[in-house]
Amino acid sequence: MRKSRLARHIRLGIKTLMLHKLRSFLTVLGVVFGVGSVIAMLSVGEGASKEALEQIRKLGSNNIILRAVKPTEDEEMGSKRSFMSMYGLRYDDEQRIRETMPAVKRTVPVKSVRKEAWLNERSMELRVMGVTPDWFELLQRQVLAGRILNWRDVETRSSVCLLTEQGARKLLATEATIGQPIRIGPDIYEVIGIVQAERVGGSIQAPDEDVDTYIPIQVARERYGDMTTHQTSGSFEREWVELHMILVEVTDDSQVEPTAAAIEAMLKRFHPKLDYRVNVPLALRRQAQATKRMMNWVLGSIGGISLLVGGIGIMNIMLASVTERTREIGIRRAIGAKRRQIVGQFLIETVVLSSLGGVIGVGLGVGLPFLITHFANMPTVVPMYGIVLSVAISVGIGILFGLYPAVRAANLDPIEALRHE
Repeated sequence: MRKSRLARHIRLGIKTLMLHKLRSFLTVLGVVFGVGSVIAMLSVGEGASKEALEQIRKLGSNNIILRAVKPTEDEEMGSKRSFMSMYGLRYDDEQRIRETMPAVKRTVPVKSVRKEAWLNERSMELRVMGVTPDWFELLQRQVLAGRILNWRDVETRSSVCLLTEQGARKLLATEATIGQPIRIGPDIYEVIGIVQAERVGGSIQAPDEDVDTYIPIQVARERYGDMTTHQTSGSFEREWVELHMILVEVTDDSQVEPTAAAIEAMLKRFHPKLDYRVNVPLALRRQAQATKRMMNWVLGSIGGISLLVGGIGIMNIMLASVTERTREIGIRRAIGAKRRQIVGQFLIETVVLSSLGGVIGVGLGVGLPFLITHFANMPTVVPMYGIVLSVAISVGIGILFGLYPAVRAANLDPIEALRHE
């Protein structure tokens, strides 16, 4: 009985709204744009957050990245400055971390130097990275061709190298890839593999770059040493850096931040100058998640303002409807309609309006992110909770903003309503 009565009220509400098609359409538009903007903004925020979290994940949640950093000029002047700038991480640092930190599973010492690479007439500058095979296990980069370094390459000091995809495309071009000999500086290396670099943008710096080549660290130490000379403006600048980077893998997520703090405290004891930097991807991930929550609140609130405006439009149109239908309300009350029935009738009309706007708005909200991704090249992800939340809010707004006009209609005096022209 109640279901049939509800269905009758819904049909009556739709029929009443269809009597004023243009007015109902314009009222629905406010909710449509409100729901669409909420979903679209949440999609943009979700896409940006997902991309940032994915980039941080590629750095390894169990990893700690230590980098050599050249001290500022003030710090250099504060110490006994010589003709050679000495800074950065040392071999002893890597050994102490590996042997004294109980939560450390393994470490990867890294030397880097920029050299010109040649293949026939083509040349380009590469960042040569001296690493151990553990580098490729800690960072999990995709191997596109060939193989990665192994411990035999390190022990035998083999003249082999891996190129990143972009470096291989620029240098090798139409030449054969695996087994191709190339000259890096004065030395000849055999290309044994090509790997995918995952360069992270923004404030997050990945250990690898688009144009890298990887060789055994023992080969890098023997051939390039610890001193490099840079020629700038007619003068020579010499730098002494033993290690440019150390990757540290920790046994468990819960030990990452305490171990990073212990490593930083240890480095302070042996490095009077601040010539290092400690990056913890796990901490960056937590910060990105907190930023994501805040961004969702901000973007959702901006879209919610549009929904609020749509709700005000619904209230306005329903108040006008009450005024227009005063005589109708009086007749219904005179023949026995109760106040709750009048309230129910007007609430059903507002809920129909807001629900219709919510459904159309979902379609708009799902379509907009695809357009944003296509034209603005921004990553977007349509969250299911955003769709459910937007529809629920649109229905809630219909009830909230329709309640006052409905109660006002129910409280009309039947006699005065019948006299209304």
